[in-house]
Amino acid sequence: MMRGFVDFMVSPAGRVGRVVAGVVLILVGLLVLGGTAGIILAVIGVVPLLAGAFDICIFAPLAAVPFSGKAVRRMSGR
Repeated sequence: MMRGFVDFMVSPAGRVGRVVAGVVLILVGLLVLGGTAGIILAVIGVVPLLAGAFDICIFAPLAAVPFSGKAVRRMSGR
């Protein structure tokens, strides 16, 4: 189950989804919430944004595969 999720997350669609989710979290935090809660949400949003941008999957160790999306795709034969 977890391996399928990781395979999706390292796919192009998964990477775009992480970047978009990160941008949305940052914008909601800064433009909608504001204050301390907004800053915290914006900082949290940086994690998926950078993970998608740098092709890193933070859930990969749960599936016993490397952090690198490129390495996971190579293992999967893609």
